Amino acid sequence: MTKTALITGATSGLGYDFVQLFAKDGYNLVLVARNSQRLQEIKKSLPKIEVTVIAKDLSVPGAAKEVFEETERKGIAIDVLVNNAGFGLMGKFDELDIQKQMNMISLNIAALTELTHYALSGMKLRESGRILNVASTAAFQPGPLMAVYYASKAFVLSFSEALSEELAGSRVTVTALCPGATSTNFGAVANVEGTKMFSRAMASDDVAKKGYAALMKGKRVIVTGGLNKAGAIGAKFMPRSMAAKVAKYVAGEK
Repeated sequence: MTKTALITGATSGLGYDFVQLFAKDGYNLVLVARNSQRLQEIKKSLPKIEVTVIAKDLSVPGAAKEVFEETERKGIAIDVLVNNAGFGLMGKFDELDIQKQMNMISLNIAALTELTHYALSGMKLRESGRILNVASTAAFQPGPLMAVYYASKAFVLSFSEALSEELAGSRVTVTALCPGATSTNFGAVANVEGTKMFSRAMASDDVAKKGYAALMKGKRVIVTGGLNKAGAIGAKFMPRSMAAKVAKYVAGEK
């Protein structure tokens, strides 16, 4: 029986790369993003599988529930959930637009949590399923100049690890993907492309392949890239105040 993967933020970057990986392996897809036209274009490019597109802004309260209600109406069981949608903003907390930061929390944390809840219920009933939550190396330390974004990814990592332990021994797995700087449109949206942290950005397709492989193996956490792994390990042993200073430094211009 063909399985179905639901992917958020599916129209570009890592989300689009995940679309290609799942399609290659014959999964049917439910693609969620704001850009309806782009979703339709992607659907037309994947004629050999069943593709359902749902145009939703997941930062809007209630949107996540509406997504799952639509899958239920269509009789679609979600075997794999990829919570990829998210964004960041660069700048001092008090100087950034507060509504944009609240939207970030809604998307990066609330929507991810809600989608996971709805998907997990069905997976546990069927005794099978996989969830991939896209976190970040930002999850391992405080992030001055990107305070809300770093904090949101710390939530994603902690939440994912906790669920993974709750599900230990079952056939449902939760994986947290923690990439460092990645060549997607994230950098442009967050206004961080000219910073030190993006001087060695990884190719998004490479990050997606590593995340996909880790998901299929049921790994709890995957940090992509040797330098990123070293940084994540170093952050665990470094005083939090020093880790914050390092994060602030790499957020500076090249």
